[in-house]
Amino acid sequence: MFKRVGLFLLTNIAVMVVIGVIVNIFGLNKFLHSNGLDLGMLFVYSLVIGFSGSLISLLMSKQMAKMSVGARVIANPTNSEEFWLVETVAKLSQKAGIKMPEVAIFEDMSPNAFATGAFKNDALVAVSRGLLRSMTQKEVEAVLGHEIGHVANGDMVTLTLLQGVVNTFVVFFARIIGYVVDRVILKNRGEGAGVGYMIASVAAEIVLGILASMVVMAFSRYREYRADEAGASLSGTQNMIAALQALQRSKEEPHLPEAIKAFGINGKGFAALFSTHPSLEDRIEKLKNFRQS
Repeated sequence: MFKRVGLFLLTNIAVMVVIGVIVNIFGLNKFLHSNGLDLGMLFVYSLVIGFSGSLISLLMSKQMAKMSVGARVIANPTNSEEFWLVETVAKLSQKAGIKMPEVAIFEDMSPNAFATGAFKNDALVAVSRGLLRSMTQKEVEAVLGHEIGHVANGDMVTLTLLQGVVNTFVVFFARIIGYVVDRVILKNRGEGAGVGYMIASVAAEIVLGILASMVVMAFSRYREYRADEAGASLSGTQNMIAALQALQRSKEEPHLPEAIKAFGINGKGFAALFSTHPSLEDRIEKLKNFRQS
């Protein structure tokens, strides 16, 4: 189920784990006393760890995305396809009111595309070779509009804030559960944290993290609907519907690396609550009722 969390979430979790280990090694967890928990200090601790992971992963997102798919940024277009791609992204970004993102192609024959970046005016839009080969220009333009919509809507920043809040509460309540298990159930009366605290807090963090990921995935699915509407507004509703239908017809499974699937236009999940994308059928149905302003 964690495979759908995406590059942002994987980096976020890794940073949280590293910070947590450092805090324990150097005894910086001053919220834990022999007389009980200092809830104020614990919340500050949770806030720092929770937002450190999400902020660092956001700032690293563009470079890590490029490396994970081997994306080649088009600095100087060398053929008609690249010229058209760069010009189309420029036109759509201007229409959406953002600065021109970097444009890249990655060599994969499954139809997909993604957008990422810490800031609206310093983003990356990448498309797969398979997308360019399997869709018409109108359909590709709609996909690009969808990705530009993610950038213009500020989805990456919103995801950062949401993930930071979720992380904070996961860390906070996991430590409380660990303390209760250690002091109340196992009746540890030592000055420091016992083994029960360590094991229970880690186990609680895993369980709470799984539950919290459902909240993050729900937002991810919501942002897909919004990005579809943005694509429809920028390039036409029928073109956006046609692009999604082309994804439906494709016999190729989406082959983005597991770490970045949450950013792609084409994603599938075995469990709805842990899927980063709604079904293509639902997305098409919503667009049929969408009216451009």
